[in-house]
Amino acid sequence: MTAATAAPAATAHRTEPHLLDLVGIGLGPFNLGLAALTDPLDDVDAVFLDENDGFAWHPGMMIEGATIQVPFLADLVTMADPTSRFGFLNWLKATGRLYPFYIREDFSPLRAEYDAYCRWVADQLDTLRWGRRVTGVEEQPDGTYLVTSRRGADGAVETWHTRHVVLGVGTEPRLPEALQHLAGRGGAHGPVVHSADYLTARDRLRAADSVTIVGSGQSAAEIYRDLLDTTRVGDRPGHRLDWVTRSPRFFPMEYTKLTLELTSPEYTDHFHSLPRETRDRLGREQRSLYKGISGDLVDDVYDTLYRLSVDGPVDSTLLTETELVDARWVDADEQIELTVRHAQLGTTATRRTDALVVATGYVARVPSFLDALGDRVDRDDLGRLAVARDYSIDGGRGRLFVQNAEEHTHGLTAPDLGFGAWRNSSIIASITGREPYPLERRIAFQTFGHPSPAPTPAPTPIPTEEARVTR
Repeated sequence: MTAATAAPAATAHRTEPHLLDLVGIGLGPFNLGLAALTDPLDDVDAVFLDENDGFAWHPGMMIEGATIQVPFLADLVTMADPTSRFGFLNWLKATGRLYPFYIREDFSPLRAEYDAYCRWVADQLDTLRWGRRVTGVEEQPDGTYLVTSRRGADGAVETWHTRHVVLGVGTEPRLPEALQHLAGRGGAHGPVVHSADYLTARDRLRAADSVTIVGSGQSAAEIYRDLLDTTRVGDRPGHRLDWVTRSPRFFPMEYTKLTLELTSPEYTDHFHSLPRETRDRLGREQRSLYKGISGDLVDDVYDTLYRLSVDGPVDSTLLTETELVDARWVDADEQIELTVRHAQLGTTATRRTDALVVATGYVARVPSFLDALGDRVDRDDLGRLAVARDYSIDGGRGRLFVQNAEEHTHGLTAPDLGFGAWRNSSIIASITGREPYPLERRIAFQTFGHPSPAPTPAPTPIPTEEARVTR
């Protein structure tokens, strides 16, 4: 859900006739939530642009039965406005699923449900413009912006004049450095498949004689579990399904309540105030808090392996503490040779596989049209967006904002669906100068960093003789 960089000559041109308050670029869940929350506000005239023809949320990982890892309250709007007509419970009621969801007694919606809910919300919003590929953002002398987009249907160029821009272009698949030179063999039709393309490639993966999955999080576990049954490991002589992770174990996502307080405004304040080097270190250390595997899925993987082992050893190897350090394509055998290193032993080994599934996550996408804004976009010493606490990236002017591109500055709340409504409430407050959706600034029982010093109690006055007599 992204924007692009350059456009050929247009067949027609259209300029938005009036000054908008907001243009959102990209329509993933976060900007879709922003569109839903601004819809009832009379003082926000907004348009949201996306190059796709409609909403689709991780279609390559829409595995049957998979759930999202947050409760239904983490929908597009509820944590900002529980009375909104765009809430998940209202979708359940409108589609006749409220009572079945209630009887199910599971707060985590199916991934397919969440996608259908988002599409239901999108269908009700007239501020969304699909099939628009953004090609430029230019700041004007008065601090406003001109956003240029190309319409996919007829190639027409459109210009949108706006006071504020919110970038919600999402993330893009990340390949390990050892696989960069095989990127041309990636996608849904080559031997190297990123988890983002899994469903497109699944039939081919099922037919392969050997498949290796690299990754440590939920996506890797879901793909391993899906292929474990559907490829009939154990039924086909010589067929192998392996799972390689550099993590020391197949760890479950941390979901205890005091740990969940790290998704609070207070912790985000604390994290944002830390030096860049400290934030980067914490980002690496805290991955297990939100990039782990559902505990139920870890158990299900074990139970499935146990069930399959009744008929004999399962032709599957699970390797932890093992990092992929090199890979090469062997033309003669049409296989990939992987070189892996065991962190504890310090030794390397090679393994052959017919197909490789890379579930190594995503990185923030920074659209190249921002380059035209030069130093008016804040960056850190590593070239990343330097996102202010209010999610702006324009030197404190409060005109240009980002969503889900601030993990390195705001921590684990950046990709968290449950915190999206709070961030949108903050952006709306910056845009309008008021709080249509009140911001909770303190919700945690914990104190992060040094606590404020307790006030020194005033000394108790010593009663005078006259006062003692009076008493």
